[in-house]
Amino acid sequence: MQKQDILSLSFDELVTAMMQFGEKKFRATQVYQWLWQKRVRSFEQMTNLSQSLRDTLSEHFYCQTIKSVTNHKSSDGSMKFGFSLSDGKIVEGVLIPAKDRMTACISSQVGCGLQCTFCATGALGFTRNLSVGEITDQFFYMDAEARKTTGNGISNIVYMGMGEPLMNYDAVMASISRLTEPNAVGMAPSRITLSTAGVIKQIIKLANDGFPCNLAVSLHAPKDMLRSQLMPINKTNPLAKLSDALAYFHEKTGGRITIEYMLLNGINDSIQHARDLAEFTKRFPVKINVIEFNPHEMSPYQKSDRQTADQFVNFLKGLNLIVNVRYSKGRDIAAACGQLAAKRR
Repeated sequence: MQKQDILSLSFDELVTAMMQFGEKKFRATQVYQWLWQKRVRSFEQMTNLSQSLRDTLSEHFYCQTIKSVTNHKSSDGSMKFGFSLSDGKIVEGVLIPAKDRMTACISSQVGCGLQCTFCATGALGFTRNLSVGEITDQFFYMDAEARKTTGNGISNIVYMGMGEPLMNYDAVMASISRLTEPNAVGMAPSRITLSTAGVIKQIIKLANDGFPCNLAVSLHAPKDMLRSQLMPINKTNPLAKLSDALAYFHEKTGGRITIEYMLLNGINDSIQHARDLAEFTKRFPVKINVIEFNPHEMSPYQKSDRQTADQFVNFLKGLNLIVNVRYSKGRDIAAACGQLAAKRR
């Protein structure tokens, strides 16, 4: 008999399993609370269950989880964690402190197959998807560390680490369910943001599934020719169809879409690029996060100078668009945007 990862089971699936074992429904509630509220990963620690039920659980299930193997702290207070998976693969997560929040940036895949030319993770290539437990336990490890070092837990989660979340749709959606369900972690969906490079088919699926969290799109270029050079995914997911998908997402969910735009010196940072970006956003409400590029050895680009960046931002603000400038944290430990896995490579 092949064991099943219990962390992949929804509450209803766990109820079905308990019934098959001849147990009452409330046992499923107890097990679910142990897994997702008390964050226990050993059946022997579930002390309000009978020994026979604990033995049955051990016979049929296991917990596919992670171990924290490295922890580097930046001069700005950010922390980068290296997590070891059961097969020895490594993923990274980042804890990002700010004045009014503590954000966990978590990974959804080992590596990434999209090969964006400015991203260190993309240079690694794709190895495999993460499981539900491997995704959520990044949050649990970093939340425990945040409470230990600052006294405050994580307030926000961004799926912006290694990998393209929408290419691991089922596990990512299941992990978000565990993080937001009242009988599990219970975090407000408004505090979770999923970032995608623009997988059109899956954005439409998000809309049809009533995605309750925030959606961010890594755009980085407002015209197809340039975007295809920077982000090969654009060749099969071009901007016109991406715009259609985002308009549909807003229509179905009512959500404001975040556009992420990384400024690359002399590449995508002119006033014309800003004008084209504004044109792209006309069909749905947006906020634009302008991100400074973090150079690394696997990318030929440099960040835009401050004057050029200010002109770009001020032009957009002059059009009454909501624009935030995101200054990178964790750069000195290769934990900033686009840098994950760079030093290990």
